[in-house]
Amino acid sequence: MIGRRLAAVAAMLGAIACAPRLPPLTGVPAPARLPRAQLRPGHWRIVFNWELSDREISSRGEGAARIASPDSARLDFFLAGGFGGGAAVLIGDSVQLPGGDLVHRLVPPPPLLWAALGRLATPPLADTVVRAEASTLRADLGRPVAWRVTFHGDTLVRVERADKDRVEEWVERADSAHVQYRQERARRSLRLTVTRIEEVPAFDATIWSLPR
Repeated sequence: MIGRRLAAVAAMLGAIACAPRLPPLTGVPAPARLPRAQLRPGHWRIVFNWELSDREISSRGEGAARIASPDSARLDFFLAGGFGGGAAVLIGDSVQLPGGDLVHRLVPPPPLLWAALGRLATPPLADTVVRAEASTLRADLGRPVAWRVTFHGDTLVRVERADKDRVEEWVERADSAHVQYRQERARRSLRLTVTRIEEVPAFDATIWSLPR
């Protein structure tokens, strides 16, 4: 019995250690107004390569995102070699995510998925603290902090979800072609490399509904 309890405590401490602490905000106080991070007007198709790794699997493939401003997106993932894939539809703060385990590993929660596409869509929270350092703006949302967002100029570059001062998961946009999602406790990482962006005609309405 004691051995089992020690093992449970060790597992809990190991899980906590996997989630790094959210460091204090640095910089000078700034007005609690954030840049408007929205989708570009119109309809867009983004083609990308993806690579997923966690404690259980490692896989890669190609994908495409179809985006309709202001708040609709569909992502399709294809495994390398043509052996399967999946899709997700995101409209506002609602996501359709049918399919197997792989798709669920590939797709982060809606606020982080929007962040990967450059749109800030965190839930509304009353308390906002903003700090500025040169052209970088960081803001903590909620008390205790639930989200931290980072802008370079007017560009959204990072969104972190926190719980009890620990960073649970985050999305970072190094530039317009490179995006990374990380789930800390699961040690899961998804990297996207954009290979093409093109403006397209309006999409057929059928793409916004996935079979269950």
